[in-house]
Amino acid sequence: MGILNVTPDSFSDGGNFYTVQSAVDRAKQIEDEGAGILDLGGESTRPYSLPVDTEEELKRVVPILEKLQGKIAIPISIDTTKSEVATAALELGASIINDVSGLEADPQMVEVAVRFGAGVCAMHRKGTPQTMQDNPHYDDVVEEILSYLRSTKTRLIECGILPEKICLDPGIGFGKTHEHNLQLLQHAVRFHETESPLLIGHSRKGFIAKILGNKDLPRTMGTVGVSMALALQRIQVLRIHDVAEHRQAIQCFVASLI
Repeated sequence: MGILNVTPDSFSDGGNFYTVQSAVDRAKQIEDEGAGILDLGGESTRPYSLPVDTEEELKRVVPILEKLQGKIAIPISIDTTKSEVATAALELGASIINDVSGLEADPQMVEVAVRFGAGVCAMHRKGTPQTMQDNPHYDDVVEEILSYLRSTKTRLIECGILPEKICLDPGIGFGKTHEHNLQLLQHAVRFHETESPLLIGHSRKGFIAKILGNKDLPRTMGTVGVSMALALQRIQVLRIHDVAEHRQAIQCFVASLI
């Protein structure tokens, strides 16, 4: 899943694709580099980021979706917690809702997913971007998040979303300490117990800088290293910025296994 943030303030690439044409060009590049899904987002969810209103988020994503119609073949997911934004995106050709609130922030989001027959990715987070890194605590981070994802899947099915339309995400960096993130990555295989496809978004995040011991180093190769560990645990969807590098790494990884 190739990331396309059309925001001024995302932690890694904020402002890089903030014009319509630069975003459209990057979307095509993401497809050409081998991504299987394009994930478009118009609101940063980095720690302590400020929320944007619905009108602003629509202004950021709608012109890009309009320009992309008929231009790329891979599925588009809309990274949003707002049902109005999801509706606009689905009407313009998106087919997946990627919601970091687990489809809980907006009470209309589940209804939108059902009405359009959209795929959904429901993520675990503790708190909001403004509060989630304020001393998050778990007695057992893996078990607690596994329980949350199971109950979320049950809730979504009971609301009318088909099981095969559901993907689940343990939410690396969303209300987790460095140690919590490492525990989730080391035990990612446990989340297959949900019997849903799994998505993990670890790309260029702060825990990689902590592992490397230098926050100023580029994080691409660190991200690739984590991705290969996740591939060994059969994680189905890797949400990443650097598509070409990952495509090469996965091709060689698979060839070496065979």
